[in-house]
Amino acid sequence: MINKNEDKFIKLANIRVNKAIKLIRLIGNLSNKSHYSYDDKKAKKIIDALQKELNLIKNKFNNPKGGREDTDFEL
Repeated sequence: MINKNEDKFIKLANIRVNKAIKLIRLIGNLSNKSHYSYDDKKAKKIIDALQKELNLIKNKFNNPKGGREDTDFEL
């Protein structure tokens, strides 16, 4: 039986993860060189920023009492 907190977690996780996936796919669209101009340095910066955020999420799930790092991305 799923309790109220777990039900809320599942509901929000489904919404937020699907939203994040859609936004990541939109970022992936930026890789189309016939529509956009960029160099490897800029692409690496985007990938590194996304990977850093994923690593922070992994750490938070492994240590839920850990802090939050709020930094904005900028090329």
